[in-house]
Amino acid sequence: MVKAIVSGAAGRMGGRIIHMIHQNPDIELAAALERPDHPAVGSDAGTSAGIGELGVPISGSLAEVVDKGDVLIEFTTPEATVANLRTAVEKGLAVVIGTTGITGAMLEEVQDLAKRVRCVMAPNMSVGVNVMFKIAGLMAEILGPDFDMEILEVHHRFKKDAPSGTAMKLAQILAQATGRDLEKVATYERKGLIGERPKDEIGIQTWRAGDIAGEHTVLFGGMGERLELIHRAHSRDNFARGAVRAAIWVVEQPPGLYDMQDVLGLKK
Repeated sequence: MVKAIVSGAAGRMGGRIIHMIHQNPDIELAAALERPDHPAVGSDAGTSAGIGELGVPISGSLAEVVDKGDVLIEFTTPEATVANLRTAVEKGLAVVIGTTGITGAMLEEVQDLAKRVRCVMAPNMSVGVNVMFKIAGLMAEILGPDFDMEILEVHHRFKKDAPSGTAMKLAQILAQATGRDLEKVATYERKGLIGERPKDEIGIQTWRAGDIAGEHTVLFGGMGERLELIHRAHSRDNFARGAVRAAIWVVEQPPGLYDMQDVLGLKK
């Protein structure tokens, strides 16, 4: 039985992850945590998640509970993720990271630290989205330069980072499949008299509205035809379910940095 520690336990994703753990016979909730000043600290993690008392209080730091689990599931902020990953490395705790918005020097540190433990890090834990990653690269490779490539991502009004980590991963996949430098060809907004669309451009657009769980579209536009690859998340449960699957998988792996393509066996 895998013993999991859930970080960000009182958040929207944390609550759904606790739900998915509670439903899976191969994993159990060993501990939960939130930031020290969070009002949920001290309350029962199950009660906070809406599934009834589990006898697992929400702690105010990973240090207090790090010895209770086999794997940390981390969906929080970039700053909290880095701090908790440092603690996990010290204790040899496996980690699943779904936090988005980690960039620059912070991303470099996370990638370096993650290689020292057993770690799955992915911008999206959904099984469907990871199949989308695989297919998008294949489509871009086959269609080639005769098709323009655009990405649209749509999320709820509360999402803090833009574009989404999933959209950026898709853009990286398209660029790699067509031999382009994403830093040079990515376009994030268009306004005014912009002229003809550059042939190598990869457009990445963002919408924010209401409570939309997540939607990603990759459009391949040719002359006289177009193809669209679409993933719509109906709830956060598919992300949470994927994170739990990754947590069960990663504890059996040797130290290293993995992603959901590894978990799902899609790197063949």
